[in-house]
Amino acid sequence: MGGLKDELLKAIWHAFTALDLDRSGKVSKSQLKVLSHNLCTVLKVPHDPVALEEHFRDDDEGPVSNQGYMPYLNKFILEKVQDNFDKIEFNRMCWTLCVKKNLTKNPLLITEDDAFKVWVIFNFLSEDKYPLLIVPEEIEYLLKKLTEAMGGGWQQEQFEHYKINFDDNKDGLSAWELIELIGNGQFSKGMDRQTVSMAINEVFNELILDVLKQGYMMKKGHKRKNWTERWFVLKPNIISYYVSEDLREKKGDILLDENCCVESLPDKDGKKCLFLIKCCDKTFEISASDKKKKQEWIQAIHSTVHLLKLGSPPPHKEARQRRKELRRKLLAEQEELERQMKELQAANENKQQELESVRKKLEEAASRAADEEKKRLQTQAELQTRFSTELEREKLIRQQMEEQVAQKSSELEQYLQRVRELEDMYLKLQEALEDERQARQDEETVRKLQARLLEEESSKRAELEKWHLAQQQAIQTTEAEKQELEQQRVLKEQALQEAMAQLEQLELERKQALEQYEGVKKKLEMATNTTRSWKDKVAHHEGLIRLIEPGSKKPHLITNWGPAAFTQAELEEREKSWKEKKTTE
Repeated sequence: MGGLKDELLKAIWHAFTALDLDRSGKVSKSQLKVLSHNLCTVLKVPHDPVALEEHFRDDDEGPVSNQGYMPYLNKFILEKVQDNFDKIEFNRMCWTLCVKKNLTKNPLLITEDDAFKVWVIFNFLSEDKYPLLIVPEEIEYLLKKLTEAMGGGWQQEQFEHYKINFDDNKDGLSAWELIELIGNGQFSKGMDRQTVSMAINEVFNELILDVLKQGYMMKKGHKRKNWTERWFVLKPNIISYYVSEDLREKKGDILLDENCCVESLPDKDGKKCLFLIKCCDKTFEISASDKKKKQEWIQAIHSTVHLLKLGSPPPHKEARQRRKELRRKLLAEQEELERQMKELQAANENKQQELESVRKKLEEAASRAADEEKKRLQTQAELQTRFSTELEREKLIRQQMEEQVAQKSSELEQYLQRVRELEDMYLKLQEALEDERQARQDEETVRKLQARLLEEESSKRAELEKWHLAQQQAIQTTEAEKQELEQQRVLKEQALQEAMAQLEQLELERKQALEQYEGVKKKLEMATNTTRSWKDKVAHHEGLIRLIEPGSKKPHLITNWGPAAFTQAELEEREKSWKEKKTTE
């Protein structure tokens, strides 16, 4: 009864909205009284004038809305409806109220009677929510059945193109838009009016009148035993047969139940394609026009009896219910998917915030690293300045030493001719000492350079390890973070490669510095050996010359050639040693 009530409400909704002339959602009470009286008449519900007048008595409330009319409609009409009324007459009454207001004025390829049938089919296929609409899936189902009934081929590409041009803001078509779609011939090109009308009638019979199969066959009489052609109509629980297909003169019914059965019979008495329908009280012998029709009727009747045993609705109603359940399921899945998408979006926003905070931290770390690098460069510049100052001072000292050496050399030039050879030895000794001092300076410079390179290498290694650790942590994040941090990872890898290149350069410089250090060390050793050998030579010499050393603070002796190279005490000691040697000789 719930399904019947829903179907009746759809047609009544059309009538109610048609009476709402100003589209305010309300209808005058006088019009609702007439509508209620007509509904009671066509639905064969007993009239209750007292309840009608009581519910719609004149007062100051004005017109009645749909929600205000529903309590009366449910209580006094729909709850009393039995399945004994003429559905076509009921739909005709509601159609008459709404057709003039809503049917398009454009010329259509279908008659008004065909439009009425499309309207009834719309009520059957539309969704159970208001305002009534038929969704694209049901439109495709209806157009396919009409195309099959017309004997044409279904154009799926054409319907897909129609769906693409469908308004995204609409969930479906209204009844009048569906009538216009079928009536303008968009999906029935090449078909005449009669073919389209027959297709609409066939689909109407199947979906609305529950006609499972119909056609002409021969029936054997029970009294005269003669064979007569009849038009048979198979419905879910009855087979009716008429004189002709216009259904005006009905000759009888074959009531079907779960105990009925159908059997194939052999040809006899000149009749072919025979089959037998067995019911509780009667049996019916039927002759089809050919074997194919015979098999189709046997299969259709057998399927109908099987559905009666199972208590199942007709196939088209069951298919409609399955489609609705599938749409509800898809809608629920879509809503669940939207909910999950919102959750994922919220999680993504949270992740974006986390990534933004990480990015800010990385920027702060990069800023701190830049400050440290700036300080390091400043310290390096200070060290370079200090080193340059020390180098200038060393150069000045060297110049002073060279001046002193030049002065001593001039003194040695004025010395005795017999010390010329020793003067050459002295010059060579000075060169060896200079090489030793220079080697020591080069060693110190190389040592400082090596220390600086080692410090830069350690800092680069620490920074490299930090970047490597950051990269490892970034790799351990989620796949979504990996995609979004891929660009940062590439930048870090580039920085890492640059750091590796700098590290390799520093390593190469360190090796070169080490090689320079080894060379200076060897030069220093050679200078030391040379100096030692010269010192030995000077120590064993007879005393004609001595190494230049800082002079004594005591007053120097003055000779004919200038200041003496010996002090008074040294001179006395040397005279004493000469005298000892002379006495020993």
